[in-house]
Amino acid sequence: MSGAGIMLVALGVDLFLGWPKPLFGAIGHPVTWIGRLISLLDDWLNLDGTEDKDRRMAGVAAALAVILAAALVGGLVQFMLPGGLLAVVLTGLFAWPLIAARSMYDHVQAVARPLASGDLGAARQAVAMIVGRDPAQLDQAGIARATLESLSENASDGVIAPLFWGALFGLPGIAAYKAINTLDSMIGHRTPRHEAFGWAAARIDDLANLIPARLTGLLFAAVSGNPREGLACMLADAGKHRSPNAGWPEAAMAAALGVRLSGPRTYEDHVSDEPWVNGLARDPMAADIGRGLDLGRKALIVTSALLAIAWLI
Repeated sequence: MSGAGIMLVALGVDLFLGWPKPLFGAIGHPVTWIGRLISLLDDWLNLDGTEDKDRRMAGVAAALAVILAAALVGGLVQFMLPGGLLAVVLTGLFAWPLIAARSMYDHVQAVARPLASGDLGAARQAVAMIVGRDPAQLDQAGIARATLESLSENASDGVIAPLFWGALFGLPGIAAYKAINTLDSMIGHRTPRHEAFGWAAARIDDLANLIPARLTGLLFAAVSGNPREGLACMLADAGKHRSPNAGWPEAAMAAALGVRLSGPRTYEDHVSDEPWVNGLARDPMAADIGRGLDLGRKALIVTSALLAIAWLI
C-alpha cells in the first residue's frame, strides 16, 4: 500500500472539506481523543510533590504510551482494510482529519480580512486563536507578523510533517506524529508543572519535526521566485530562533515576502526578547498575509505533485 497515495487522498479531502463543525459536534476530532488520553495520564502520573527525575521518567512513559497507542490504532485500522486502490482511498479517509491545511488557511484568513479593513479589534480576537502572545499589545505590523509566523510554523507542523510521516509509514506514521505533536502542545512547556514531565514530549517533537521543518523551508524557498535568497536567510537566521525547527520555515517565509519575523513579543506574564529573522527587512503589513497564503498554496501544489510522483513510482 502506498503511503504517498494515502496522503494525497487525505490532503485532497482536507482541502475540500476541512473538518466540518457538525462532524466535530457529533464525534469530536482525533486530536481531542488523543488529548483526553494525555490529560488522563497527566493527572495520573504527574503528581505534585514528586521529584523532577521521577516526573521526567513518568513523562517518558506517558509520551511513549500515547505514541504507541496512536500507532497501534492506526496500524490496526490499516491492516483491516482491503487491498488495492480501495484501501488507499479508505485509509486516506481515515488519515484526513490528521492534516490541518484547510483549518490553517481558514484561521489565517480570519485574521487577514479584518486587518485589511482596519478593524484591529476583530483582528486581535482572531489572532488570539492561533498565537499565545498578548493580542492587546499588537499593532497592525505585530498582528501581521504573528499571523505569518503561525502560518509558516503550522505549514510545517500541521501539514508537511504529517504528510511526511504518513507517506513513509502510512496511517500508523501519521497517527503517531499527530500524537507527538499533541503531546508537545499540551505538556511540552517549561512551566512548573510540565518542565520535567513534558521533557520527553518536547524532545520527541523536536526530533519528529527535524526533517519536515527543513523540507517546509525548502518548499517555501523553491516556490518564492528567489530560492537563493530563501536558502541564504534560512542558513543565516534559522538557528537564531528559540525553536530548533520553527526558524527554518519562518526564515524562508520572511525572505520570500521581504519582511522580518520573530523578534520581541509580549505574553500575558512576560516579555520574550527574541532575535529578528531577516532582521534588515521591513515589518509585514496586512497585504503580506495574503502573499504568505499564496506562497503556502504554491508549496502545497508542489507537495501534491511530489506525492503523486512517489505514488506512481
